[in-house]
Amino acid sequence: MRDFFIGLFANKVLIAALLSALVATLLKVVTGKWSKAEVSRTLAYGGMPSSHSAFASGATWAIGMMNGFDSPLFGLSVAWTVLVVFDALGLRRAAGDHAKHINTLWQDLSARKPGKDIIKDVRQLQEVLGHTPLEVTMGILAGILTAVATVKYWPLPLS
Repeated sequence: MRDFFIGLFANKVLIAALLSALVATLLKVVTGKWSKAEVSRTLAYGGMPSSHSAFASGATWAIGMMNGFDSPLFGLSVAWTVLVVFDALGLRRAAGDHAKHINTLWQDLSARKPGKDIIKDVRQLQEVLGHTPLEVTMGILAGILTAVATVKYWPLPLS
């Protein structure tokens, strides 16, 4: 079991991905988008920079640095990163826009109808689900920079 955990901590691709997501999440707090009281919200979707894009690009860049940018594994990782980025920019952002409109319609309906005619326990939908192109770009940049630092300076493996 000990070797398993040592292997995990020695896996620079995994560490680069995780640290990239952590760096991006911490940058959300540092940039002042949310107050300290709302730090738990940084674990949710959306915001500057994109943690999902940082996670994917960090892993991809570490693979490129370690296995070569011409390796099939790097090519596969780029394809996966592109899917993550397009999901953040497209599908999840569109879902967030839909949630915003549904919430607006619900508030409008609530204002027009008597309270007894409206279901009171409907919670608002989360509106920030996706990212802007700038948030994704900054996430990718955070991922690449974190991967470079991880591959160069991560102390494990010790051999």
